[in-house]
Amino acid sequence: MDDALVFSALVLALSGQLVQEIHTAVAQQGYEELRPAHGFAFARISAGGATTADLAAHLGVTKQAAAQLVEELVRKGYVERQPHPHDARARLLALTETGRAATRAADRAARAAVAPWREALGEARFGELVADLTRLAPQGPVRPAW
Repeated sequence: MDDALVFSALVLALSGQLVQEIHTAVAQQGYEELRPAHGFAFARISAGGATTADLAAHLGVTKQAAAQLVEELVRKGYVERQPHPHDARARLLALTETGRAATRAADRAARAAVAPWREALGEARFGELVADLTRLAPQGPVRPAW
């Protein structure tokens, strides 16, 4: 099999596994109502300066779909709308304390999910892999560190 296809399949498999493990652990920490899509929304919102249109672009969905997701997250107490300083028609999205707590739960879950990978590869090789992936994904992490 072509190395590029093997690489693609493995990265997709690991990504899917990682998302599922994080989702399961976040639910076990008391956030059962959250879905993986919420985590990807939190990633953009936590970076700051996000409107619903920005969130739609980040998630690759329509503005209507993003608006529905935002409404759900506001209703559940994870996100709040704030005035936009330069556009009276737009609203900025921000995580509430509950949203930030859920994000911290996801951070803990992510660390736990990759711990077996770190152990299997060893500290040095794990660090090299992180450096390699950073070069391949120069936009950085899904969301900024807290």
